[in-house]
Amino acid sequence: MSRFFRNNGGLLLVAAVLLAAVLAMGSYMLGYDPLTAVLEVLTTPFRAASSAVTNWTEEQYDRAFRHEELMAENEALRQRVAELERDAIAGQDAQRENERMKDLLGLHEARPELQYRDAAVVRRASSNWTSDLTIDRGTLNGVEVNDCVIDQYGHLIGVVTEASPNSSRVTTILDPDLKLGGRVARTDEDAILEGDFTLMQEGLLRLSFVSEGAKLVTGDQVTTSGLGGVYPPGLVVGSVRTLYVEEDGVSRYAQVEPEADISGAQYVYVIVDYGE
Repeated sequence: MSRFFRNNGGLLLVAAVLLAAVLAMGSYMLGYDPLTAVLEVLTTPFRAASSAVTNWTEEQYDRAFRHEELMAENEALRQRVAELERDAIAGQDAQRENERMKDLLGLHEARPELQYRDAAVVRRASSNWTSDLTIDRGTLNGVEVNDCVIDQYGHLIGVVTEASPNSSRVTTILDPDLKLGGRVARTDEDAILEGDFTLMQEGLLRLSFVSEGAKLVTGDQVTTSGLGGVYPPGLVVGSVRTLYVEEDGVSRYAQVEPEADISGAQYVYVIVDYGE
């Protein structure tokens, strides 16, 4: 190969010069600059890289901008859902209030001589020794000590034992300190309704001093008797669950299951006027 170049080197040089001249002449005639071609070849990778960087930057910007749009849309949707939930709760509250008003209208129709104040239970206190509620109505609303408190169906819950201007304490019928006259509706039998420490844990109260000849049966309705004039008669307290005979073999008492949901009551009515 080296011998070939030594013997023909001159010819190869001449051929190269001629070829360059032909290319230069052709480029000139076609208006094409060889130097420009070389530069284009050299700069093409850099232009491609720059274009790639530009495209990537634009994609990242578009993606970030789109992410912000999606975040804004999600926040708007969350706010809308929250508004709908509030509207639903308000609608449910309005429906419950409407139902309570209907129940109160029914109470007015059944006992037109009684006057009521609606109230909400704001506190519960229940232990082995007491059972009471606190309501958001007091003396400024006409509530007084010894006012009876009922649910929306007219079932007795308890009696007001303390009254301040804006709230009152209600001792429930399960509390051992509360005693009031009771009457068995079916037999017109009078007795004493009172709380009991043991029965209170079971959500029951006691009907004491039941006469020996009383013929009570399970399910007999027990109401207030109104004896003594402190509480109005005819308020439904509960129903007889079981009848017992005391150890002396003579005295009798019954366990009474309240009609009112004492532990779950949220809204109540205070009887502020008995119409006497």
